[in-house]
Amino acid sequence: MRRTLGTGTSSRTRRTALVAAGLVAALAAGASAAPAFAAPASASAVSPAPVSAKATFAKVTSGPDAEALSAALAGLPDHDATAALLRVGGDGSWRGTAGVRDVRTGAPALENARFRAGSVTKVVTAAIVLQLAAEGRIDLDGTVQRYLPGLLTEGFEPITVRQLLNYTSGLRPGASLGDTVEEGFAHRFETLTPRQVVAASVAEGPAYAPGTRQTYGNIHYTVLGLLIEKVTGDSYAHQAQVRIFRPLGMRHSSFPAAGDTGIHGPHNRGYDWIDGKLVDVTDWNMTDRFAAGDLISTTADLERFLVGLFRGRVVPEPQLDEMFTLPHVPDAHYGAALERIELNGKVVWGKGGSRPGYTAAIAATRDLSRTLVYSVNSTDAKGDGQQAAAERFAFPAFNR
Repeated sequence: MRRTLGTGTSSRTRRTALVAAGLVAALAAGASAAPAFAAPASASAVSPAPVSAKATFAKVTSGPDAEALSAALAGLPDHDATAALLRVGGDGSWRGTAGVRDVRTGAPALENARFRAGSVTKVVTAAIVLQLAAEGRIDLDGTVQRYLPGLLTEGFEPITVRQLLNYTSGLRPGASLGDTVEEGFAHRFETLTPRQVVAASVAEGPAYAPGTRQTYGNIHYTVLGLLIEKVTGDSYAHQAQVRIFRPLGMRHSSFPAAGDTGIHGPHNRGYDWIDGKLVDVTDWNMTDRFAAGDLISTTADLERFLVGLFRGRVVPEPQLDEMFTLPHVPDAHYGAALERIELNGKVVWGKGGSRPGYTAAIAATRDLSRTLVYSVNSTDAKGDGQQAAAERFAFPAFNR
C-alpha cells in the first residue's frame, strides 16, 4: 500500500475533521447506537478508516523495509488503534507517527508522546537487580526467604532471585482489580498495593516447584520490586531514576506516585472498546503494577535504554548475559525479562507490554543491527490487541 504525504494543509484539515467526527460519534453514541468502527463478525470484515488524520515519516537511506512500515501505519485511526509511534534503528533508521492525539478533537498524534509502557517495565527492574548483583549486594542464587524474610510461608521451597528474573519461581498470580479491561474499568481509581498483590499469591500456595517450569507473569517482578526496596532502603521508583533514567538521559521516563491516575506531560489518549463503545481509559491507577508494569516513557527514551542496555552501559558483564540466557526448563522463551524470538531468520530479543489503551514494545538483534521501539494506542491492548500490534508494527521492522 502506498501513501502520498505531500498533500496540502486544507486537504489534511478536511480529512482530520472527517476522522474526528466519526470517532466522536462513537464516543457520544448510546449503547443502542452503532460505533463508527463497528466490531466485525470476523477479522476479515474490518475496514480501516479511509484516511489517517496525520502521518509523518522520516526517510530511510538503508536498512528497514520502509514500504512495509509505512503500510502498517496507513489508515490510522481505525477500529484497532487510534495512534502509533515507531522508531526503527540499527543499520539505517526509520521513524513513523500516525493517528490522533484525541478522538474528540482529531488533533494529530504527538511523536514525543508519553505512554504507559506496561511490562516493558520488567526490563528496567531486571537491569536494577543485575546492577545490584554486579555490586555484590544481591546474590542471584540467594533466596527470597533470605532477602524478604516472612514474605513467603513455610509451604514454599526456597525461591532464588534468578528464578524470579526468569519467571521460574512457581509463584501464582497475585490479586487484581479485574482480569479484563471491562472488569477493571469500574475500579480504575482504586488502589491495590504491591504487598496486597503478593499476599494474595502467597495465600494460594506455590503452583509448582521452583526452577521446574517457566510461567510468565507479573508476580515475579512485583516481588523483585520489593526486594530492590529492601536491599537499597530506597523506593523502587527512585532507584530507577538514579540508576537508569538519569545516567541514560531518559528525561521523560518516570513512575507515577501511588494513586496517581494520570499521564503528566504530552501524551496521546488511550481508548478501549467497552460494551460496544469506544471509551477513554487514559486515567487509571496502576499502583498494583509497580515494578512489573507501571513505567511511563517515550519511544525516544526507550530507544536510549534499549541501545544502552545491549551495549553494556547499563548492566556489566557477566550479569548482562543473564538477560540472554534461557533457563533449562521445557519450552523456555525468556531470559531475565527479555524474550527470545525468531523473525525472518533473525534472533531478536525484546519485551512487550500493555495497559488499557496502550501497548508498547522494545526489541533488537543482539548486535543492534536492527532495533525497534513502538507505542500503539490499541483499542484492545489487554486482549488480542497486543499480539495484533506486534504482527502489524514489529514484524515488518525485521523484514530484512
